[in-house]
Amino acid sequence: MAAAKMSVAELEQFLRDEFPQAFSGDDITIESADGQTCLLRQRYGEKMLRPGGTVSGPTLMALADFAMYVVLLSAIGPIGLAVTTNLNINFLRKGQPGQDVLAEARLLKLGKRLAVGEVKLLSGTSPDPIAHVTSTYSIPNV
Repeated sequence: MAAAKMSVAELEQFLRDEFPQAFSGDDITIESADGQTCLLRQRYGEKMLRPGGTVSGPTLMALADFAMYVVLLSAIGPIGLAVTTNLNINFLRKGQPGQDVLAEARLLKLGKRLAVGEVKLLSGTSPDPIAHVTSTYSIPNV
C-alpha cells in the first residue's frame, strides 16, 4: 500500500468540516494515521457505559467504524462518500469503566472499489483486546 494521502492534521480538519456530528468534540482523537494503520482514542465518559457499568457495544462499534473510516481516508484521500458495507464485531471481554478506549485499525486490502480492514479495541493500558472487528468499505467512483 502507498504512503498516506492525508496527514493527521488534514484528517482532523476534513472530519471537523465534513462530518462534525462524529468529530466535533474532543472525546475522540486521532493519535496516528499512516495510510495503512491508525490509532484513535476515545476519552472515557459516562455516556459510554451501559447498565452494569461496562463500556457499551454501540460505543465500541461506532469507534471501530470511525477508525476504519479514518485509516481508509488516510490511504485514499478526502473521499467523504466512502461507506461501510459490512462490519463484524466479536466482543472478547468487558471494557472497564474509567478507562479510555483505543482503536488500532489497519487495512488488509485496498482495492479500487472495496477496502477491507480490521480493528482491535483496547481498554486503557491493557494489552488484551476487548473486541475484534473486521470491516469492509465501499469506495465511490470519483
